[in-house]
Amino acid sequence: MKATWNGVVVAESDDTVLVEGNHYFPESSLKREYVTFSNHRTSCPWKGQAHYHSLLVKGELNPDAAWYYPEPKPEAENIRGRVAFWKGVKVAA
Repeated sequence: MKATWNGVVVAESDDTVLVEGNHYFPESSLKREYVTFSNHRTSCPWKGQAHYHSLLVKGELNPDAAWYYPEPKPEAENIRGRVAFWKGVKVAA
C-alpha cells in the first residue's frame, strides 16, 4: 500500500492493518521528511485518544492529515505503532 499526497509518497508498506476502512501503516514506513508537528487530538470510544501529524510536501501544508494512537485501548492494540491518513491523502495498492 502507498499513501500519497501532493504527488509524493508519504508512506509505503506491504504490512497495513485495516480498521474501519482505514489502512494503518507501520510508523517506520512514514517518510519523515514530509511529517511535521500537530498538537491536534481527538478521542475514539473504543480506540482511545488519537494524536495527529501534519504533512508538508512541496511547500504545501496538510494539517492533521495523519493520525495514530500512542496508547490504544486493549481492543485496538493491533494499531499501536501505526499511522493512518485522511484529508486528501490517497491510499492505494
